[in-house]
Amino acid sequence: MRIRKNVWPRRHVDWLCFLLIGISMPFVFIFEMIVVLPFIHPPGSFLHTFTFAMAVFLIFNITGNFAACIMVDTSVDGLLKVPEKPFSAGWHKCVKCLKIVPPRSWHCKICNCCILKRDHHCPFTGCCVGYRNHRYFIMFILFLFIGSTYAFIYNSVFLWTLKSVYSIVLLIYHLPVILKGGVSYERRKGAYPYGNDRWQANLQEVFGKRMHLAWLSPLLRSELIDSTDIWKID
Repeated sequence: MRIRKNVWPRRHVDWLCFLLIGISMPFVFIFEMIVVLPFIHPPGSFLHTFTFAMAVFLIFNITGNFAACIMVDTSVDGLLKVPEKPFSAGWHKCVKCLKIVPPRSWHCKICNCCILKRDHHCPFTGCCVGYRNHRYFIMFILFLFIGSTYAFIYNSVFLWTLKSVYSIVLLIYHLPVILKGGVSYERRKGAYPYGNDRWQANLQEVFGKRMHLAWLSPLLRSELIDSTDIWKID
């Protein structure tokens, strides 16, 4: 395995993509292990231990294959043997670097060299994907997909639980006030002087005359009832 002499990205867009992956992965992993995982599985439980081990396995393969894809030199440099009649065997001469290269080897203007069995230039790795690092690139995106799916499921449960708890707390706080015909500001005093005796009438003041349909869509018109003792709306 030959290592590239210059492993750093060459374009600004490559640097941005490279940093996006390089910086986000450790932060996401730490957040998942410290915040999300203990929230869903109690520390010390079998599922906590199993999921933690799976996460370490995934992050190891994601970062390992990512690094290998970047570091391995997949250019035609160091190619040992050129056939006696290379052009009859499908070889061609690169007009950029003037080297005789095998079939499916093309020059990359970003890497500034011919890539053996060139697939494409990846902005996230900042290098070309070719013969010697194609394996690491495919394994990188495969394990990244598995890890992202794993994280998506756990984060969905985590956020759904947090949002559910938060929304329940808000409903418990606001709904009794609405049913009594008051507003949160009046709650401090513990009195609702403008409320109606019937809770249905208090709901109509908030949701309008068509309150039975208002929950279907914010686009449905539901005319509000005037507070006849205080104001009139034209």
